[in-house]
Amino acid sequence: MGLKVALQMDPIEGVNIDADSTFRIGLEAQARGHALFYYTPGRLAYREGRVIARGWPLELRRVKGDHFTLGAETEVDLGSFDVVWLRQDPPFDMGYITTTHLLDMIHPKTLVVNDPFWVRNSPEKLLVLTFPQLTPPTLIARDLAAIRAFKAAHGDIILKPLYGNGGAGVFRLDPNDRNLASLHELFIGINREPLIAQKYVPAVVKGDKRVILVDGEPVGAINRIPAEGETRSNMHVGGRPEKVGLTDRDREICAAIGPVLREKGQVFVGIDVIGDWLTEINVTSPTGLQELERFDGTNAAARIWEVIEAKRA
Repeated sequence: MGLKVALQMDPIEGVNIDADSTFRIGLEAQARGHALFYYTPGRLAYREGRVIARGWPLELRRVKGDHFTLGAETEVDLGSFDVVWLRQDPPFDMGYITTTHLLDMIHPKTLVVNDPFWVRNSPEKLLVLTFPQLTPPTLIARDLAAIRAFKAAHGDIILKPLYGNGGAGVFRLDPNDRNLASLHELFIGINREPLIAQKYVPAVVKGDKRVILVDGEPVGAINRIPAEGETRSNMHVGGRPEKVGLTDRDREICAAIGPVLREKGQVFVGIDVIGDWLTEINVTSPTGLQELERFDGTNAAARIWEVIEAKRA
């Protein structure tokens, strides 16, 4: 079954072909006989009842420095495609949210992955609040007094932007820290959004596990170890990926959240687990496919396409 597949993603020339999950998804699509079209979010538009994009037919290959070929630039009606992938990286700002509204207009006749309505209404650090029994103590607030009270209650906390990504702006404030007011001042000067605070989980020194779920089912995990002297384990900031298996607690977490993800059309999801605690549910542009395949031989991209092909059939 050959499908017409559009990839809405960041510029193709900048991807790391050994780590980028969108690149791996595209390669797997080609191997299964699907045709690729590529465009960046800024080239998405609505015009007189149609959702359109200007972009290029795309061919991918795993050759460093020569990993793609583009066809002639053209304008397409995304409503004529079988599948559109919503795969640009955050920040989860109004630009990102607008793309979900536009893609909502063609879904589900055109299958948008992940479902844009629930991507928009289930950002990573908010969807997790649905499962308080699985998460460390958490606060969403902009008010300094509320954050002070939370820190007084828990002593050692992590403070970060609610809609941040890639480890940017993540601070650990231990019981001796005196910078809360200054950080709060900095954050509220940048934007009008709340902050998220969580009780610090000491197990993070042993790694922040990324568990990959496909259609609500766990297919494997990788561990991300923080660099020496670093609180954050994100690979963008020097975290080191390593092989790891799923624990009984990981499976318990997945069993609790999996049906919700499946119901909301979140085909490819990456959750973050520190010790026994769920800290994020990543639905916007999850990563980890290539590392999982390298460590465990698990081709999660194939499983993703099996699910999509079944939906299209």
